Amino acid sequence: MERKQPSRKPSRNGRGLFLGAVVGAIVGFFIGRGAGNPVFGALLGAVVGAALLYRVNPGPWKRR
Repeated sequence: MERKQPSRKPSRNGRGLFLGAVVGAIVGFFIGRGAGNPVFGALLGAVVGAALLYRVNPGPWKRR
């Protein structure tokens, strides 16, 4: 019997996760500061940003 080869490797995007957390925390800080609680805004922004950019691949480190 032949085994099917996976068509592509699993979506593990550590760089997008990190970038989303940092950018989300910065944006969330300023939004939270306007709402009265910058720490909560930064935490919520980090989680949302990381979740969004984990799915979006920002591209390879080295361009060939």
